[in-house]
Amino acid sequence: MIAVIVVIVIVVVLALGLWAAYNGLVRSRNQVDNAWSQIDVQLKRRHDLIPNLVESVKGYMQFEQDTLTRVTNARAAAVAAGAQGPAAQAQAENALTNTLRSLFAVVENYPDLKANQNVISLQEELTTTENKISFARQFYNDSVMSYNTKIQSFPANTIAGMFNFTARQFFEGDAADREVPKVDLGMQAPPVQLQQPAAPAPAPQQPPAPQAQPPVAPQQPPATPQQ
Repeated sequence: MIAVIVVIVIVVVLALGLWAAYNGLVRSRNQVDNAWSQIDVQLKRRHDLIPNLVESVKGYMQFEQDTLTRVTNARAAAVAAGAQGPAAQAQAENALTNTLRSLFAVVENYPDLKANQNVISLQEELTTTENKISFARQFYNDSVMSYNTKIQSFPANTIAGMFNFTARQFFEGDAADREVPKVDLGMQAPPVQLQQPAAPAPAPQQPPAPQAQPPVAPQQPPATPQQ
């Protein structure tokens, strides 16, 4: 009887452990899905803003049609990459980011375009969206790292294999965004200019020594006349 009870206790403990591991994997997977949905919302927002930006600037940029075409094509590729997974989506979005940088660099050459209120508003909205994408990407990648670590760790990896919990892909940002600016930390001392030693100050002139006067002979008293 005692042996049966021990076996039952062991089975119950194992069942509870498997149940807790399974629920933990489900929560982590749902967190990854939720984090990705936040990225997806911001990406769609950016995709919607770009046609308006192109339409606003193309009237000014008669000789920059190639730049506008590349932006339009990059946007189409980014939209199509949405069904190919986070890795392909990240690659397409990074290419789109690079074309937008080229477009903004060209806008700087057109003073009237820079002062256009509609263009300014669209640029601000795109900048805000980019910042939101950056924050959402960080949260998503942290969630993916935690989830992938769980499905590779024992005993959760057993449950992951049984219930088809597979690893998720990271959403990598543009390499230019991760590049650390190079700073020259060489403490080079400024060249020291050697100064010529200053000429010694002239010694103060001593007043001329008084010339020795010849000794004055003592005056003899006048001789007394003899009687």
